[in-house]
Amino acid sequence: MFSNLKQLFNRSNKDLRKRIYFTLFCLAIFSFGSTITVPWASTVYEELGFLEIFNLMTGGGLKAFSIFALGVTPYITAQIITQLLQMDIIPYFKELKEQGYTGKQKINKITRWLGVLFAMVQGFIFTIVYSGASDVLTIIKTTVVLTAGTCLLLWIGDQITKHGIGNGLSLLIMAGILQSLPSVFVTAFQELVLAGSFSKVIGSIIFASFVIVYLVIIIGMVWIQLAERRIPIQYANRTNSAYGGHQNFLPIKINAAGVIPVIFASTLITIPVTVVNFIKNEAAINFVNKYIVNTSLTGFILYVVLIFFFGYFYTFLQMNPEEMSKNLSKSGAYIPGVRPGNDTIEYVSNVLSKLTVVGSLFLVIIAGLPILFSNFSGLPSSVTIGGTGLLIVVGVAIETYKQLESSLISRSHRAGIKR
Repeated sequence: MFSNLKQLFNRSNKDLRKRIYFTLFCLAIFSFGSTITVPWASTVYEELGFLEIFNLMTGGGLKAFSIFALGVTPYITAQIITQLLQMDIIPYFKELKEQGYTGKQKINKITRWLGVLFAMVQGFIFTIVYSGASDVLTIIKTTVVLTAGTCLLLWIGDQITKHGIGNGLSLLIMAGILQSLPSVFVTAFQELVLAGSFSKVIGSIIFASFVIVYLVIIIGMVWIQLAERRIPIQYANRTNSAYGGHQNFLPIKINAAGVIPVIFASTLITIPVTVVNFIKNEAAINFVNKYIVNTSLTGFILYVVLIFFFGYFYTFLQMNPEEMSKNLSKSGAYIPGVRPGNDTIEYVSNVLSKLTVVGSLFLVIIAGLPILFSNFSGLPSSVTIGGTGLLIVVGVAIETYKQLESSLISRSHRAGIKR
């Protein structure tokens, strides 16, 4: 890692450094925009409940009701929906998927427009529920500003992807989460050491333990994100000895679904929360707060069940055993000891099921830790341990580092060839 960083500052990698500076500049624009509140927004909710995860992804923009309050979540939602539609739910989308690059471009265009539509709908609902706007003109103006903010972020994300380093949209989400991360430690220090609830020595020990546990959780996240099950595969008419004893594998990640199951589960439970706040029915609000929100026992159980369900659903959507079996057959590969066709599908499905149990359990622990910590620690809800946001940061950081490392390796190879 350090050798790669040292190589980054070589004179030959000047253009790569420019790409990094451009990325940081774009992230700075996002950070600045997250602090600009919509001028005519009269009130903003202090407690967002289940929307805290989306507030986290926008760098606190939703709670501040900034011009970037929606972030890129409408586009992420649209992207997930278009992925689901490609599962032969709508034949047109499956046809586009099978068209290769041309079909992918059309799907991306549809996803963009669908994301803008979702931004308008979410902007309208959030304006009424969370900004305190009442007259029609203010609602329209605020909705337009919030939608334009999402469109601007999509454009900035594209520029980062094209001219910077890493996936632009993922980096914007990571930047939003990192922006609110220092306040977690500041608040924890104030509550544990300075508030007087404990003596300075005891408070300092508890705070140090908090930081250590936080770091241990990050290390665990990195391990899980990198962990994979490697299924050995063999190509027909090839032998390992012919390739220097090199063994081929079919890698399957333990957490193949990423954070999507948590986002799905949070979104589903957010819907009734948003609806009851929209209609302002006291009985419905009390019912949702008592049985649906994650701080209640039934709400927490529902949250866990949904994460497991979407963990299986999205894993098998992304890594379809039938398609994997077909791809192996097309490339002339097979799993030693397993017959091609149905036996391969059954074998891969069995491996995926076992890995998904571990991956989903990991997601439940990560998503549930902040809830349990807030309920039992007595600290403010802004002080958390673990959480989906931290998992997103770790995942994006790993992928960005891999891309940077790949660029440095390819450049060094090209330089060696020229010599």
